[in-house]
Amino acid sequence: MVGLETSDDAAVYQLNDDTAIIQTLDFFTPIVDDPYMFGQIAAANSLSDVYAMGGEPILALNIVCFPTCLSMDILTEILKGGADKVKEAGALLVGGHSVDDNEPKYGLSVTGIVAPDRVMSNDLAKPGDVLVLTKPLGTGILNTAIKAGMLSEDVIKKVMDVMASLNNIAAKGMKKTDVNSCTDITGFGFLGHAFEMAKASDVSLVINSKDIPIVEGTIENANMGLVPAGAYNNEAYLEGQINFLEEVPTYMRDILYDPQTSGGLLISLPKEKVKELLRFYEEHLSTDFAVVGEVVEKDDFYIKVK
Repeated sequence: MVGLETSDDAAVYQLNDDTAIIQTLDFFTPIVDDPYMFGQIAAANSLSDVYAMGGEPILALNIVCFPTCLSMDILTEILKGGADKVKEAGALLVGGHSVDDNEPKYGLSVTGIVAPDRVMSNDLAKPGDVLVLTKPLGTGILNTAIKAGMLSEDVIKKVMDVMASLNNIAAKGMKKTDVNSCTDITGFGFLGHAFEMAKASDVSLVINSKDIPIVEGTIENANMGLVPAGAYNNEAYLEGQINFLEEVPTYMRDILYDPQTSGGLLISLPKEKVKELLRFYEEHLSTDFAVVGEVVEKDDFYIKVK
């Protein structure tokens, strides 16, 4: 049902009239020093793809690269963090595979299920839709600041909590509302994933940069130049696709290109359904969320940022 064609978040394969399976895989190197928190964040990031497709995760397999020169206690904590996050998602961790590698890496292969008529994809955004983002941006910039020793413990905790948060509640709200399209915001940054949605749906997106939720401390660190190389890679990839109005500041452009770790969902839904979705999020969602733009007919640029 969903394959490689639209650069979507996961593959979807229909088994019968009632059930389709969702398959995804993601893993990366440590972004934090705490091995337990790293395991939680990596697992939440992997599980996110299933939520973005409208499904429920049911099975997960560990993917582990780990150097034998490090203590096995570190690996134990990484795996414990991942296992606890899988359990929180209501899925089963059923094994995995490990290899000896010079640099630690961890993530999950996740299988989910969804009714064939409830599959979410990134190619059905429609002109007139409103765009809702369910987590604040800035995790790539703040992770760079953490490595540079520039963040307070309070801000570090806040960004860790954002990255470790599952997108299950955001997805639950999406399922309770008739939304048209969805993608999760990860390594290609907000604009990269928004571009994929716009291109797959053959529409353009208008983004209101002043409405974007941002993790505390992101603007200050972006202004200091603590922007990861991945943001500039994303900018180069999207050259010619984004129309920034002159009043959009440089720090906001960096934030919109910033590669996210375990980011939120970008949801496209009819305008008349927005209040219902926001009301659910106000009651149940712990992360910052906001209406960030709208979908319009395709024009010269896939995305306009104002």
